[in-house]
Amino acid sequence: MISASLVKDLREKTGAGMMDCKKALLETNGDFEAAIDWLRTKGLAAAAKKAERIAAEGLTAAIVVGNRGAVVEVNSETDFVARNEQFQHLVKSIGELAVQCDNFESLTAASMPSGKSVADEIIENISTIGENINLRRMNVVKVQDGVIASYVHNSVVEGLGKIAVIVGLESKAADKTKLKSLGKQIAMHIAALKPQALNQSDLDPALIQRERDIFFEQSRASGKPDNIIEKMIEGRIRKFFEEVVLVDQVFVIDGKLRISEVLANAAKDLGAELTIANFVRYEVGEGIEQEDKNFADEVAAVMK
Repeated sequence: MISASLVKDLREKTGAGMMDCKKALLETNGDFEAAIDWLRTKGLAAAAKKAERIAAEGLTAAIVVGNRGAVVEVNSETDFVARNEQFQHLVKSIGELAVQCDNFESLTAASMPSGKSVADEIIENISTIGENINLRRMNVVKVQDGVIASYVHNSVVEGLGKIAVIVGLESKAADKTKLKSLGKQIAMHIAALKPQALNQSDLDPALIQRERDIFFEQSRASGKPDNIIEKMIEGRIRKFFEEVVLVDQVFVIDGKLRISEVLANAAKDLGAELTIANFVRYEVGEGIEQEDKNFADEVAAVMK
């Protein structure tokens, strides 16, 4: 019987996870020192210590296979590692698996070419590369009859870069080449303008109300009557939609038509209805709180 206190002591000594510590003690019949060696052999002790460090660099991958496309973000601590071929191969392999998975949990459990699960392969790479590595997120876009298009900005190799976008276009149009070209342009637009939702109905109502409240406080300071203030707020909300809703945005490539108009014109040209099924845009490190580092700090971190 392995006591909880022994598991706790091993965790404090090695920094490994509780379940890994328990397994190590079971595998070594409760021998504390042998359990430490077991964790070190598996790379879990070193990986656990590194996992405490912030990983906000790395790469995104956009992979398309048939009518499915996937985007993943895998983080590292420094941009040096993002330019490492071993790390790039890891990200590309995970992206290729993600296309066949429906959620994050199934991806982490999926088998890599080495036979290890994605989760175990990441631990292995933490040990050999020497930095914390984290599979942060994944998403999949599917279409029934249409195309999946992708775009990677600041790509380091094909399909990998700092910003990755996939967009699904549903259409029975016969000219899939023209449809794919349009999808690529829309993906580039999404990379540039960062829409938060496909349609107005997809926006979180709480977000809209928050913007409305802010606009109300700003407008009230003008001293205008309430009926005028309400019209001002509605105008500001329309402008807000034009900034964050994809179909309401002005197409960045021509600077004139809204995306909804671009889709309508393309549908006429292709002779078939055309809609955007969904899109995903990932940018490396967005939303992660980072420590302020200069270039010298980054070099020092790598040298360690």
